[in-house]
Amino acid sequence: MSRDLLILASASAVRARLLGDAGIAFEAKDSRVDEDALKERFAGGNSDADTDALALELASAKALAVAAANDGALVLGADQILSCEGRRYDKPKSTAEARDNLREFRGRPHILHSGLALAAKGEVVWRHNSRATLTMRDFSDEFLDAYLAEAGERVLKSVGCYQLEGPGVQLFEKIEGDYFTILGLPLLPLLDELRRRKVVAP
Repeated sequence: MSRDLLILASASAVRARLLGDAGIAFEAKDSRVDEDALKERFAGGNSDADTDALALELASAKALAVAAANDGALVLGADQILSCEGRRYDKPKSTAEARDNLREFRGRPHILHSGLALAAKGEVVWRHNSRATLTMRDFSDEFLDAYLAEAGERVLKSVGCYQLEGPGVQLFEKIEGDYFTILGLPLLPLLDELRRRKVVAP
């Protein structure tokens, strides 16, 4: 179904699978952008709007970095940030940190802020923000121990310490938002833009 080649500026296996399953021909190239440096610039503002802007900035930086080395290509950058009551979270570096984060998320809603950007010829030509709000149930410590034992190191691959397509769905009592936004690639608006640009058949 795909007409022209797209470059995904990401090493994310989930994003690659979503694009591939949608019938999009693409290459994947890691942008190697210094995300921490960009996050430092947004450290002073923790509103939802600030976090949306940061997700877009990170997605744009990734797209531009790969586009600079691939002249003439259309490059997709994507990023996702989790915020909970005004605090931003990164992927946990250990199971102990994942446990602490899940205890903080327990019984509360958190927001996944997903940003997309398309870049070509040295400039960003399209950007999109989406949010999803997920509320974890007030699960017991016993459940948390069992969940972490079953999920293993997979909890380190997600900013929220879960995959909805696995046992992580048992953490939740309410989910509001688009499934693809939760996975970090708001696919429907992206496909609409790719059709508009004739990257895929209209």
